Amino acid sequence: MQASRRAEESKPLKGALNDRVYDYIVSQIVVGAFALNARLPTEMQLAERFSVSRPVVRQALRRLKDDGLVVSRQGAGTFVVRRPAHQVFSFAAVGSVADIQKCFAFRMALESEAAAIAAVEHDREALDRLAQTLEALERALKSETGGIDEDIAFHQAVAAASDNRFFLSTMTAIASQIRVGIGLNRSLTLEQPRSRRNAVQDEHSAIYSAITARDADEARRLMHRHLEKARLRIFEGGEY
Repeated sequence: MQASRRAEESKPLKGALNDRVYDYIVSQIVVGAFALNARLPTEMQLAERFSVSRPVVRQALRRLKDDGLVVSRQGAGTFVVRRPAHQVFSFAAVGSVADIQKCFAFRMALESEAAAIAAVEHDREALDRLAQTLEALERALKSETGGIDEDIAFHQAVAAASDNRFFLSTMTAIASQIRVGIGLNRSLTLEQPRSRRNAVQDEHSAIYSAITARDADEARRLMHRHLEKARLRIFEGGEY
C-alpha cells in the first residue's frame, strides 16, 4: 500500500492544480509576503488553502526547489532562499508564471536544434538575413529603444536558416509567449550595467558565428546556453 502511494505521488499531476499552487507561492515571494529565509506554510496548510491534495502541493514545492527558490530543511520545513525579479508580474498575469518557465524549456529544445540544423543547411541568402537581424538588434541595443522585435526577428531568422518550415512556423505560432520572456529580459537588462547588455548581444553574435562556421554542435550548445541564461536572469537574478 505504501509503495503504491509513493508511486502515485511521483506521477506528474495535471498542470492546472500544481501550477496554481506554484504561481501563488512565486507571487508571494516576488512581492515579499514570503520573505527571504522565511518558512512557507506547511503542505497541509497549502493543501487546505487551495482545496487540493498534499501530492499536488508536493509537486509544486518540488518545482520551486528545482528553480532554486526554496529549500527543505529536515524537521524545520521549507524556506525561501531566492526571489525572482519583481517585473515578472508586470509582463504576465500571476497565472502564467509557470507558462513562462515552460516556454523557456520548450524553446531550449526547439531553438537549439534549429540552430544546429541551420549551421548545416543555411544558404547565403539565409545567412545574410541572419546577419541583418543581428545588426538591427545591435543598433536597437545601442540606442536603448525597442529591441524586442529585433530580438524576436533574430531568433526567427535562425529558425528560417534551418530550411525547415516547421521550425519557423512553430516560432511564429508562439511569438506572443516568446515576446513575454524577451520583454521581461529586456526590462531587466536595461537596469543592469552596459556590460550586461553587451554580454547578451555577445551571446547572439556567438550563435551567428557558429552557424556561419557550420559548426552544428557549437550552434546547438550556444543557443541552449543563451536561452538558459535568459531564464536564469528572470527567475534567479544572478550574474548570468
